[in-house]
Parts: sequence; C-alpha cells; structure tokens
Amino acid sequence: MYVEQELGRIAYSLSYQSLQFMPEFEVRVRVLKRLRYLGNEDQLKLKGKAACAMSTSELVVTELVFDNFFKDLEIEAIVAILSCMVFQQKRCSDPVWTPELEAAKKQFLTLAHRIVEAEVAEKLRPNDADFEEQFRFGLVEVVYRWAKGEEFSQIMQYTDVDEGTIVRCITRLDEVLRCIKDVARIVGDVDFEKKMEQASLTIKRDIVFAASLYVQ
Repeated sequence: MYVEQELGRIAYSLSYQSLQFMPEFEVRVRVLKRLRYLGNEDQLKLKGKAACAMSTSELVVTELVFDNFFKDLEIEAIVAILSCMVFQQKRCSDPVWTPELEAAKKQFLTLAHRIVEAEVAEKLRPNDADFEEQFRFGLVEVVYRWAKGEEFSQIMQYTDVDEGTIVRCITRLDEVLRCIKDVARIVGDVDFEKKMEQASLTIKRDIVFAASLYVQ
C-alpha cells in the first residue's frame, strides 16, 4: 500500500547503501504531506490511514472518498466508473456513456489529477502529460449493464473484449469495493460502508463468480 510502503522504507533509507535514494524518498514524503496524508512530523493522518486499507490505486480512491465522490452516485455508476482501475486492455470498442457516467468520469479525472498536480509541484514527475492513460474506461458500459442486472450473454453484445477478461475485471472490481468498504469503516461512515457492501453484492452473481478457469 502506497502510504504504508513509503513509511516502511524509512529504516532502509537511513542505511549507507540507500543514501542515493534519499532524495526521491523525501520528495514522496512531501507529496504525501501536500495531499494531507502525513502530518508535519510524518505521522499518519486520517487520509493516510484510509489509504493504507487499499491494495490498489490507494491515493486515487482516498481522494474520491474524502471528496464525497461516491455520495450522490447510484451504485451501478460507481462500479462502472471504478472499472477503469482494474481494466488494463488498451484497445477495445468504445462504450456508450449516459450523462451520469460522463459527469462521473469528468469528476473522477479531476480528483485523480489532484495527485498529479502534487507530484508535479514537488518535482516527482516532470508534467501531467498522459496521466489519463493509466485509467481504462473501455468496460464502463458493460459493467454498468451487469450491475443493472443484465445477463452475461447480453452484456457481451456491447463490447469486443473477450469474456475471460470481463470476468477477471469484475472479480477484481469486487476486491476494490471490499477495500473501499474498509476505508468507509476507518472514516466512520456507516452509510457509505453499507453502500459499498451493496455495490459488491450487485456485481457478485451468476457466471462471473462461479468456479471458473477464468479466475484461476
């Protein structure tokens, strides 16, 4: 986990062999402080503790949570947008976007860019070029329709991505949702925790979660 890993490197960073890496480590700490994950004495703040509960895209998800990104979104839209963090295929057919999904994507990228701005400001990266490339939105429509209750054979009509990739994407998405549920518990938001539980139940059904070679 990003924050935990950064702090965990402190002991090693003080050794003679690692002195050459100290500048980058210090820059990363400054980024975390700028984003309010760490306090002035390098102690974990609430955002930092929340980020430690995530196993992937820690900072992005934490920014989404603390900016109430999920509050007014319907569950189907939440899982659809979050699919961009587990889907990795670069080329596929373009999804059809509803107005709500379009707005959610725009807000998602705005919040994700906040992290990039901090990294650029602290010179951890030279610029924000191509930062959106790390997020793949190709399965947004498919996941949205799956969460709405459509059959697997139906959702396959809306993409050229193979079925094995879709199954793996949705199962990984469930893992992300369960981590976000843990974040909700850490910040003490019971309603949000229940919403994430419901989101997980919405996609966890039928052939996708049956015993399969797709997820072996």
